[in-house]
Amino acid sequence: MRLRQSFFARDTLVVARALLGQELRHGPVRLRITETEAYTADDSACHAHRGRTKRSAVMFGPPGRAYVYLCYGIHQMLNIVTEPAERAAAVLVRACEPLAGLDLVRERRGGKAGPVLLTGPGKVGAALALDTSWTGHPLYAAGGLEAHVGDAPAAILRGPRVGIDYAEPADRDAPWRFAIAGSRWVSQRASLRPETEAETRAAQAAL
Repeated sequence: MRLRQSFFARDTLVVARALLGQELRHGPVRLRITETEAYTADDSACHAHRGRTKRSAVMFGPPGRAYVYLCYGIHQMLNIVTEPAERAAAVLVRACEPLAGLDLVRERRGGKAGPVLLTGPGKVGAALALDTSWTGHPLYAAGGLEAHVGDAPAAILRGPRVGIDYAEPADRDAPWRFAIAGSRWVSQRASLRPETEAETRAAQAAL
């Protein structure tokens, strides 16, 4: 069952956490999302922080659409637009676990095996055969890249986001990276910590 558009039309931190365990499907490839990062409208690390540009326009909505951008001229990074239209926010998919289509994923990733296949956003983009032409594609609709309901994790890790040294200190330190506890398919684990009971209660109350 595909995720509804309303799933994405919520607070970005709520969606980033809720995406853990959900599935991405593109042709024969099925991936379970194991790690995400949230980027909000008032966040200095967000591409739309300084307003609408040709690249960031998709972040202004509607929610549930892909935002794929090219990083360092090599890596295709999959983000999913969140919140009501005009809020300019998205969730970056940082890591996944393969559920189906492993041979094709390995082929697209140069024959690699194990967690190194998918522990990094550029690796996820390569495994799903994405490029910037997918920007604007609705993940809640049938056909092409789809987001499907998966199994929620039993426990969650949190920590600062990766590769945002240009952001303001408070934004660099914000624990807006989320990962499935106990999963091997998580990147840069050393900077993650278990989610506290208070954080879990707050997240559940926001659902």
